[in-house]
Amino acid sequence: MSRFIKASVALLGMAALSVAVAAPAYTNVGRPATDKEVAAWDIDVRPDFKGLPKGEGSVRKGMEVWEGKCASCHGTFGESNEVFTPIVGGTTADDVKTGRVAALRGNSQPQRTTMMKVPTVSTLWDYINRAMPWTAPKTLTTEEVYAVTAYILNMSEIVPEDFTLSDQNIAQVQAKMPNRNGMTTKHGMWDPKGKADVRSVACMSNCGKDVKVRSELPAAARNVHGDLSAQNRSFGAIRGVDTTRPASEAPLAGKPRVVPVATAAPVAAAKPGGLALAKANACMACHGVSNKILGPALADIAAKYKGDAAAATRLAAKVKGGSSGAWGPVPMPAQGHIKDDDIAVMVEWILGGAK
Repeated sequence: MSRFIKASVALLGMAALSVAVAAPAYTNVGRPATDKEVAAWDIDVRPDFKGLPKGEGSVRKGMEVWEGKCASCHGTFGESNEVFTPIVGGTTADDVKTGRVAALRGNSQPQRTTMMKVPTVSTLWDYINRAMPWTAPKTLTTEEVYAVTAYILNMSEIVPEDFTLSDQNIAQVQAKMPNRNGMTTKHGMWDPKGKADVRSVACMSNCGKDVKVRSELPAAARNVHGDLSAQNRSFGAIRGVDTTRPASEAPLAGKPRVVPVATAAPVAAAKPGGLALAKANACMACHGVSNKILGPALADIAAKYKGDAAAATRLAAKVKGGSSGAWGPVPMPAQGHIKDDDIAVMVEWILGGAK
């Protein structure tokens, strides 16, 4: 074979190899995201208000939404309670003028509030839109998000009571945020007087190849606070580890263990029971079956109402509309999004001992 033919064959072989490496023929792996899926994920609102939907909401409307869906966790006037830190407080009229919160420089304010720290009104809008209410995130309408944001701004004395926040005037409101000039990256993470370390590349070189676990939660303490996977909101693919099982057996929530085919048996479809509904509706985030978390243990509730014929009706009303004072100062938010039939099943399960 001539040198020319040999060289041609070699080049063709290299070209074929490069094509194979660059574009492997994968099948049945993924699919392009639909326009609706992309739109559902693309909800962030930036400081320049890119991504902000058109709309408006008044302070008065915000007060109504706040009292129905926000006050149980954040207090009637944003002063909060023993669970969440305050949203409103610590800012002054001078802070609105200067854009720097004076109370952040000393200890004149016993607890730093949200409005003392947040520099951009877009942050408030974005977080309320994607994460609130706690028990039912992403259920607020665009008008309600605008309205609740307006109400917070009004409680902070940034906008008047008759104000209506909209996509048309939100930039003007940004110019009044008390800490709008207080954001900086020219400092260390732990030491405000230190050098900024957010652009360091030292940690991206000479990385160790072997990863060793140096410490872990002792087995005896693993379940001290109940099932962590059931205490997070039922939102997203992964919500934490099932701490009721040993570490070697516990999957992440949303990723069940694989049951061997030999032991798996077909199970007839059945309606979810009380425990399954309590987990699905994030009740276990505040209530343990036998241990108190934020709210009382479900077993304690069963003991308190044992023999009370009217208990089921009263408890169902409390779940639906919220309650406070029966078990201490921490209120229970209204769970109006849960179906009445599901509430009845959960209440019956609780009063039966929450087994």
